[in-house]
Amino acid sequence: MKTLIATLLATVAGASFAAPTFALNHDPATYRNVTQKAAADYKAAVAKCDGMSGNGKDVCMAEARLARTQAEAKALSQYNNTPASRGKARTNLAEAEFSLASARCEARSGAEKDDCMNSAKSVRTAALADAKADRNPAAGASAAGATASGGLVASTDTRDPAKAAAVDKCAQTGGDAKTGCLIETRPSAVRDAAAAAASGAAEKTRDAAAVAAEKTKAVAATAADKTREVAQVAADKTKAAASTVAQKTDNALERAGDKTRDAAAVTADKSKDAAAVAAAKTRAAAADTAITTKVKAGLVKEPDLESLGIHVETEKGVVMLSGFVNSKSEADKAVKVAKGVDGVTNVKSAIQVK
Repeated sequence: MKTLIATLLATVAGASFAAPTFALNHDPATYRNVTQKAAADYKAAVAKCDGMSGNGKDVCMAEARLARTQAEAKALSQYNNTPASRGKARTNLAEAEFSLASARCEARSGAEKDDCMNSAKSVRTAALADAKADRNPAAGASAAGATASGGLVASTDTRDPAKAAAVDKCAQTGGDAKTGCLIETRPSAVRDAAAAAASGAAEKTRDAAAVAAEKTKAVAATAADKTREVAQVAADKTKAAASTVAQKTDNALERAGDKTRDAAAVTADKSKDAAAVAAAKTRAAAADTAITTKVKAGLVKEPDLESLGIHVETEKGVVMLSGFVNSKSEADKAVKVAKGVDGVTNVKSAIQVK
């Protein structure tokens, strides 16, 4: 296992912010030069991506964005390391890593694709939490078992059994699949909690339906038993006037039967309505998640749009955009991309120009 070198998306960010603040220079001029070089390198990388197509181009573009974001994060850590700049750099890096992971997940299908996306989202959530708390994700870890901002294994000499198993699995895949494998095998508390919640909701729905059905059966059985008893008593007491009493009894039985059936039908309809509402909410939530993912992917594909600073949320088909961009044209372009996604009913923009 030690012969495998685990390549991580967030290695640069983890290494950059590990240095103590007092050892760094506040050098705006040098920082500006480094970031300008990163921008030039990014344009050169994008030019190479232009000759590609489909998912390969999406992955190429995401890799170019990540390389630029890593370079900018390293520059911040060396020449302009402040709490505000660290938080911004880590946030941008988490979003760039997530964009690359999402692009790679798009090449998959079915349950494998869903699992890949869920893993990528959990890594992004953990990285954003670290950035918000100004927490160094590599702090306290040894050189052999450190983790990067995405929460992945940074070395094959880890003492964590779960992480070691993840590295072994990636060693068997080889090639560029290593990074994606590490993302997928990372333990995800968010994903497990979501799965447990979904399972619990489904179980409660089934239990409620079963209880309602049992109660309906019990009510029907009790009503039938009482009706038969009443009919028998009435028959024994009214033998002398059999035809009249029998007719009245038949009418009473028919009315009782109608009421019983009506009550059972109402209970069944309520159970079906509850199940239908729960299913509709689940489908709506899944549709909103899919729209959000598609909008983010569309923003990443725009070469002249700084999508890392744009936040996307979707509720009942309405897409809400927020964050910061460099110009009004970029804000308008973001709105246009969102409106072009299938399933979007409206787009609300709160994007601000820096």
